[in-house]
Amino acid sequence: MRAGLQGRQLEGELLGLPGGLLRVLYPGMVWMTFTSAPLAIVGVLRAESGVFGPMASDPTVSRLVGKARADVRERIWQLAGQAAPDADGNVTVDIDEVLVIAHSDKEAAAATWKTAYGHHPLMAFVDHGADGSGKPVADLLRPGNAGSNTAADHITTAQLAPAQLPKKHRRGGHTPARTDSGGGTHRFVNWLAARGRWLSYSVGTTITGAVHQAVLPVPASAWTPAVEPGGQVRNGARVPELAGDVLRGRPAGMRLIVCKERPHPGVQFRFTDADGVRLTCFATNTPIAQLELRHRRRARAEDRIRAARATGLCNLPLHDAAQNRVRSEVVQLTLDLSAWMPMLALTGDARRWEPKRTRLRLFSAAAQLVTTGRHCCLRLARHWPWTDETTTAFERLQALPNPD
Repeated sequence: MRAGLQGRQLEGELLGLPGGLLRVLYPGMVWMTFTSAPLAIVGVLRAESGVFGPMASDPTVSRLVGKARADVRERIWQLAGQAAPDADGNVTVDIDEVLVIAHSDKEAAAATWKTAYGHHPLMAFVDHGADGSGKPVADLLRPGNAGSNTAADHITTAQLAPAQLPKKHRRGGHTPARTDSGGGTHRFVNWLAARGRWLSYSVGTTITGAVHQAVLPVPASAWTPAVEPGGQVRNGARVPELAGDVLRGRPAGMRLIVCKERPHPGVQFRFTDADGVRLTCFATNTPIAQLELRHRRRARAEDRIRAARATGLCNLPLHDAAQNRVRSEVVQLTLDLSAWMPMLALTGDARRWEPKRTRLRLFSAAAQLVTTGRHCCLRLARHWPWTDETTTAFERLQALPNPD
């Protein structure tokens, strides 16, 4: 028992987490990482303090659950080095909506646009790239009937997200914000491009009649092949950049990129789609190559949403909206822990494991705790297929330097 408590204390010191906050948050974060259980499990954790350590009262958990995440994140990114999401100097933030179904009456729950009932939070995630996962940096709890393209909510979420990033990434072109067409409103884009803020953006937009008319006269020589992440040409996809009257009234420096490609079988075409191809469009203010590929990678936000559901966002079980906000904060902390551990401890394909797969392969491994002399050893089953990943993770974590 003593060894386990010392291990938790060491981990908190390693991450730069204050000891008091560690005692409040650590047991709940670990439990939800392992099981995705609801907040009611706090009572179980408090009853088993010998296993999980001392647990704070409910008011203390509610008061402190949202603190210190940004400082810990900055420390983790420093330790991760080239595996950190800002290793190339850029941090991409994806903003997307999530539908959370409610099976009973709750505060702020309402009918959703999918004819269900529940909440419609707007979340922001940091993209870890193709070699990693991602983590949430903002969660705006909204009623189920909140609109997908509500500019005020997108602005609020974009204001909350930078507070969870290191200071050097809180404004400027090195922190691009990506959204689907739900964020493609004049007000939100104007806010992103406002003088003094200068945020980079890549925002999906609706194919309006004006955009469609601007696409028709584009000569064939102006359509360049789209590319895949590996640099290969994307079969059947072409990309031009629009100019002229279609940009009138738009922020200075905005570029409008259109992609034309043949969709997958079974897709429903729009009335304006012609020749069996689908048009998609997005607005951006970044003068870099492969813009269409960067925007298409916004789809990784759907993976982050799936991970959030697997760690507790499948429902909001409490009645009061304030209680569900605390629940949502704990889910975000759990996702942080689920992203930090692979970033520091795992390599290769294991870094991309989602929470359910990580629970099965690492956290469900049978082991025996053996005490001999003054040492406490953890013996893992040799035949377990992922024992090597587990032992390598322990070795990588032990090799991390102590904080200054």
